[in-house]
Amino acid sequence: MSPDVDLTVLKPGRHAVRAWLLGLDNRLFEVAAERHWPGAQRVLPRLSRSANHGVLWCAAAAAMAAIRTPRARRAAARGLVSLSLASLTINTVGKRTVRRPRPVLDPVPMIRQLKRQPITTSFPSGHAASAAAFATGVALESPAWGAVVAPVAFSVAMSRVYTGVHFPSDVLAGAALGAGAAFVVRSLVPARVPVTPPVRRPSPRPVAPPLPDGEGLVLVANAASGTADRVRTLRDALPKAEVVECEPGVIADELEKAAARARVLGVCGGDGTVNAAAAAALRHGRPLAVLPGGTLNHFAYDLGVEDVGDLAEAIRRGESVRVDVGRFTSADREGIFLNTLSLGVYPELVRVRDHWSGRIGGWPAGVLAALRVLRTDSHPLEVELGGSVRPLWLLFAGNCMYHRMGLAPGRRLDLEDGKLDVRVVHGGRRPTPRLLAAALAGPLTRSPAHAAIQVKRLRLDGVAPATPLAYDGEVTDVTGEVTLEKLPRALTVYRPLPESR
Repeated sequence: MSPDVDLTVLKPGRHAVRAWLLGLDNRLFEVAAERHWPGAQRVLPRLSRSANHGVLWCAAAAAMAAIRTPRARRAAARGLVSLSLASLTINTVGKRTVRRPRPVLDPVPMIRQLKRQPITTSFPSGHAASAAAFATGVALESPAWGAVVAPVAFSVAMSRVYTGVHFPSDVLAGAALGAGAAFVVRSLVPARVPVTPPVRRPSPRPVAPPLPDGEGLVLVANAASGTADRVRTLRDALPKAEVVECEPGVIADELEKAAARARVLGVCGGDGTVNAAAAAALRHGRPLAVLPGGTLNHFAYDLGVEDVGDLAEAIRRGESVRVDVGRFTSADREGIFLNTLSLGVYPELVRVRDHWSGRIGGWPAGVLAALRVLRTDSHPLEVELGGSVRPLWLLFAGNCMYHRMGLAPGRRLDLEDGKLDVRVVHGGRRPTPRLLAAALAGPLTRSPAHAAIQVKRLRLDGVAPATPLAYDGEVTDVTGEVTLEKLPRALTVYRPLPESR
């Protein structure tokens, strides 16, 4: 029993239960040490060492990202973020709270023991926490990849008992903490579970023309988004499609030219590029084909288009639907949004993120931007809403209802519900606690700090001059009266229909 665990302050009943549990833990450890594990002595010690400092999991994440599918990349990123949270918790709270010594190695055969023994306290197991956090995070984003990673994570956790550096309860507690960290991350940044949304109000088909070999499709690709592989695959799938690859500065012009001559306008890029393509498609009355090619790809994924195969099959079959579009207007600006629009602290976050993303990458830039914006001493935005002036840290408007909101929007199951999903975070002394509370509480909260409502139209008055407004990853300035409204079923898009899958 650990000499650092003071049992004298416990009541007799609790003392007895604690002593019985510690005794059981020791007996289980000794059974594991005495048991012969066929083939384990060659594998488990090496596997245990490879997981030091998260090296094994970083390598696994790199291998998953190299597959170059959006789901694999998201799963790898979620696994690493979950691991980081679990490691931070273990090192700052876990091991300092319960100072349990490591097991005595006498029962463990020498051939199993690690060459370098850990010097930190035993409870809980950091290796088990990291393994469980990474595997759970991956599985929450991609069950298929989770099934691949889970046996390795289980083996790493078991290796800690096998090599004699942890008691079984250390491993169980660490695994529970790691899994919990992954679920906390999911509550903040919801997973994008692959589900094809239903067709809410079926239209007479075909809504858009079937193009068996792609003839009539002109696809404009943002070369800066790293879309070369996807464009090449699309050309193979639809050999008569015309593909125009261009740099960001000329995308808007190329989209206008393509929409004027195309039967179907296609686009490959991030959410901002897709927004520009949708605007061109609306002006020219063209159906839109969206191939995800950016970092987030919210609109494409909510359509059910994950990769080239999904889109190519929908184009060949003519599988398409009409979806809603959001529109904003102010005294000197107007535009559309397919995903979200926001006023308050979020536009500043977008600006900081875009400033750094070219230097350090999209995800690190997003984290840096969030930290900088949440620590700001800026004042809340003041607007006239519903006849009264209200201070707001954030006004979020989604094009259709978002589910499982967190620090980042979740996903939409219906892209033609006719509603704007409006969330507001009311002003206060500082934005950080209110924004975090709003993210964790979700859409059903009754907290006075934030509110949610679904409307078809929203008018904001008294917006200060040059107030930043973010929409689909882009930022502009608005002044005076700002009106948000829905354009129901205004845009025709290709999308795999549920019955074809």
